[in-house]
Amino acid sequence: MKFIHTSDWHIGRQLHNHSLLEDQRHVLLQIIDIAKEQDVDAVIIAGDIYDRSVPPANAVALLDEVLNTLVNELNITVIMIAGNHDGHERLGFGSRQMQDSGLHIIGPLTRELNPITLKGKQGSAVFYGLPYADPATVRHVFDCEASTHEEAMQTLLEQVNQHDAESLPKVVISHCFLDGGTESDSERPISIGGADKISPSLFASYHYTALGHLHGPQQKGGEQVRYSGSPLKYSFSEQHQKKSVTLVEFDCSGKVDVSLMPLIAQRDVRIIEGELAAILLAGQTDPQREDYLMVRLLDKHAILDAMGKLRAVYPNVLHLERTGLMAQTRQIDLEKDHIKKGELEMFNDFFSQVYGEPLSEQQQNTIVQTIDALHKGEQS
Repeated sequence: MKFIHTSDWHIGRQLHNHSLLEDQRHVLLQIIDIAKEQDVDAVIIAGDIYDRSVPPANAVALLDEVLNTLVNELNITVIMIAGNHDGHERLGFGSRQMQDSGLHIIGPLTRELNPITLKGKQGSAVFYGLPYADPATVRHVFDCEASTHEEAMQTLLEQVNQHDAESLPKVVISHCFLDGGTESDSERPISIGGADKISPSLFASYHYTALGHLHGPQQKGGEQVRYSGSPLKYSFSEQHQKKSVTLVEFDCSGKVDVSLMPLIAQRDVRIIEGELAAILLAGQTDPQREDYLMVRLLDKHAILDAMGKLRAVYPNVLHLERTGLMAQTRQIDLEKDHIKKGELEMFNDFFSQVYGEPLSEQQQNTIVQTIDALHKGEQS
């Protein structure tokens, strides 16, 4: 049994108000190519298929194109679950009619577990799709007392543990936040205060756990408990991540072999830093000038139309930070505060020597207001 584990496609996503749809098409076509070249039995998508619960029409069209190629043209089974970004009911529409064609969509959480047994070219496995569900949803569906995400996951996994897989490998597909996982800025928090974190030990007994939600590829609690990560960088905090899909293969004994298949973005997402003149000069010969960029300018003086100058060389500058100017402004403010404090202390000393007593609170307030007014007058 050989399959691809991927997740967090977020089709329809924007980066700083810039549509990524064509970038997503570029990388999703690579996933199709990998699935074909590796002759996989299935593609597993562990949630956050779309970026919004009500996706735009062009996002739906792109997903339809990809699924049609995988299922109908290449005859590859696809199993996908709803993540916290997805509209569970909308994603799951028509799922019962589609499963006979090889497309399995697990949208809304149901009380009944529906294991999917797949026959591969060299073996079989049982897949358990667990869509994202918060504790309130699990309490409602299962009529239980789950109050945390971990307790909710324990409730869902009870059915998996009780199911007889007839000695076949068990593969759990879930969308959740494991304790100790490395986060990115582009992930929407599942909850606040750490109540969303789940112990990796809950998945230790399964042959493989295909996880979604965290955008950086990583393993937690064991080689077989993995996040595939998103196929694209969806924030500048991900600039150093290596994007990939996870290729999983079971041998005849059920032992798992895992390898990462790299994905190459049409445009990279990165941060560059320096003074404007140096950045513009480097941009003239930069082979990656079409990348999506955040620029941190170190110039400490005002620059007229800095963004326009940068985009003349780097057309996809999406965000600009005036790091040098901000640092200069903060230093000036600190110096002004220090000068004010010195003036007040000097006047306080003078007053004490003349009158033999320190300034009262009201007198100090009056002096501070006077000093502030004088400084404002100097600025104008």
